Amino acid sequence: MINGVEIYYVDVGNSDGLPIIFVHGFPLSHEMWQPQIEVLEKFRVIAYDVRGHGKSGVGDGQYMIEFFVDDLLGLLDYLKIRKVIICGLSMGGYITLRAVERSPDRFIALILVDTQSRPDSNDVKLRRANLIRLVKTEGVKAFSESFVKALLTPDTFTKKTVIVEKLTQIIRGNSPLGICGTLVALASRTDTTESLPHIKVPTLILVGMHDLLTPPSVSQEMQSKIPGSEIHLIPNAAHMSNLENPEEFDKHLLSFLQKSASLK
Repeated sequence: MINGVEIYYVDVGNSDGLPIIFVHGFPLSHEMWQPQIEVLEKFRVIAYDVRGHGKSGVGDGQYMIEFFVDDLLGLLDYLKIRKVIICGLSMGGYITLRAVERSPDRFIALILVDTQSRPDSNDVKLRRANLIRLVKTEGVKAFSESFVKALLTPDTFTKKTVIVEKLTQIIRGNSPLGICGTLVALASRTDTTESLPHIKVPTLILVGMHDLLTPPSVSQEMQSKIPGSEIHLIPNAAHMSNLENPEEFDKHLLSFLQKSASLK
């Protein structure tokens, strides 16, 4: 129980290794990180479900990114992890950036994946409102069919059906209340751009070359503002770069983690 909500997590790998925590995107779960979990046996790997997602509790459905950050920091306290490497994709990146803004001393290094520091534009806020309407009027199944297409390249969607089916399954496992509450949280998130120049730890930015939700240009903007950060574009991938091209993704992830291991 973290902040009154049951938070589901996995804690695997080398218990004495450098800890890394993975924060998933919306509207998914810790399961999206399975390809990375499998290659990080030398590290202590924690992956959890954000409240309202996966196997974690839904609570009252009244969410803000701030509360998700409270849960992240609360989970680290529960696990007695003082310092950690953090990897967040999309919504997970929003949570990561705000957590680093609030508690910079808790993080050894950052990995920002298919995400951005800027808040929603008015157009995106309205799109989120339309998604809430869709969930309320037609249900989670209709929402999943619409949303999953935006996460993947057309080639992935047509040729890698295992990924499509897995993501659809994860989305449909979430409750309408959790999905709608998270959409409100995403639309109301703060702008963390001004804090980027103050990030003092090694930072890796990864983005799918064909990501339309958080395009490479916004990742490149972040990279220009974070001192000493590095960026890599993942070919043949859109918003789910870790799943669409895990070989390329993991190559950059492992290289960065090996460099960060000396910072424990």
